[in-house]
Amino acid sequence: MGDYAPPLEEIDGAGMCVAIVVGRFNDDITGPLLDGCRRVLLDAGVADEDLLLAWVPGAFELPLVAKQLANSGSVDAVVCIGAVIRGDTPHFDFVAGEAARGVQDVALETGVPVVFGVLTTDTREQAMDRIGGSEGHKGEEAGATALEMIALLRHLPGQRG
Repeated sequence: MGDYAPPLEEIDGAGMCVAIVVGRFNDDITGPLLDGCRRVLLDAGVADEDLLLAWVPGAFELPLVAKQLANSGSVDAVVCIGAVIRGDTPHFDFVAGEAARGVQDVALETGVPVVFGVLTTDTREQAMDRIGGSEGHKGEEAGATALEMIALLRHLPGQRG
């Protein structure tokens, strides 16, 4: 079978259906993350009508909706977008950890790629650096990860596609 790792620019997104689940909490950050994700998917050839967008209250709610979408049989991948910024209480640890675990569980249970596009930062400034600042654009990276995972799973033996 050999190695399979096509460069992103060689992945044709035509015919791919991608769901994006976005947390409204910290929407000044999740909005630009969503924009970057959509931009990468559309640039790769995913049709606008093949993008399904669902908004949830925050990062903690991402896994439930991701699971519903992954189980629907109508999407090739789910991208989860959120932003959890550390505060003065342990709330950050519970939300960030459970969101990450839940997203991973959905992918493993359903066999559908579920991308963790959730920023977990100590400060708002760090989050801003990750939406086009010095740390790149994590929304774009999440979209690229979805494309790569769909293409990879379609290439592997015994996978849907």
